[in-house]
Amino acid sequence: MFRRRIPWPAVAVAAALATGTCTTSWAHHSFAMFDKTKLLKIEGTVHKVEWANPHVYIFVDVKGPNGEAKEYALECASVNNLTRSGWKMSSVKVGDHVTVGLYPLRDGKPGGLLDSVTLANGTTIKG
Repeated sequence: MFRRRIPWPAVAVAAALATGTCTTSWAHHSFAMFDKTKLLKIEGTVHKVEWANPHVYIFVDVKGPNGEAKEYALECASVNNLTRSGWKMSSVKVGDHVTVGLYPLRDGKPGGLLDSVTLANGTTIKG
């Protein structure tokens, strides 16, 4: 029976590449864009819900003092984490009136990292 020997340097390179690829796939983006020292509350109407990976997004229209609506983009946890926390795709729906706790974006744009959502019926769910 013929046995082929693989040179040791080729094995080392293949192992290094495999390790590098795995490490990259485990990586995750930073949450440094959010100011975790400030917890803000906003109240508005859900405009859109994107139930997708890597993160769920909820878009809330918030009326300002002049009556003009400003859309807040709220980054949530992953679908997997929200599902394990008891969320369903129907937990927050377009048209729902909500009060949201969020960690704002550092750049001052309307949006942030979701902390919690309180629905019109008083139910609060963590994000």
